Amino acid sequence: MVVNFTLTDIDQAAIKFIDAIKQNKVVAFHGEMGAGKTTFINAVCRLLQVKDMISSPTFSIINEYTTSNERVVFHIDLYRLKDEAEAIAAGVEECIQSNSYCFVEWPEKAIGIFPPDTLHCYLTSTGNNERKLLINL
Repeated sequence: MVVNFTLTDIDQAAIKFIDAIKQNKVVAFHGEMGAGKTTFINAVCRLLQVKDMISSPTFSIINEYTTSNERVVFHIDLYRLKDEAEAIAAGVEECIQSNSYCFVEWPEKAIGIFPPDTLHCYLTSTGNNERKLLINL
């Protein structure tokens, strides 16, 4: 599935994304620096009714949020990690196995810890402030 969007219509794209992922809890977001992974995940979290302040987990590695219906959502950024061992030490594997939503940026840093049913999404900039999200369903 392909979803094209701009910042103006990012919420509509996030709604399509949420509808598409269904019961997939672990979602790996691939894309270059500046592709909009964090911005898109923030929109998804808002629509999932996260109560907490949503911020980038680049330095914290893992941000844990709670939704209005008391569900947990993890936003994980592996950019600063070297390998799977560091991801495991940081607690990423526990989050992935928690049965909560886990939205993971830079999954290629520790690809071996992801379960086989991980949903892989590819976000690219297509110019003119437009993005393309490819969801491998």
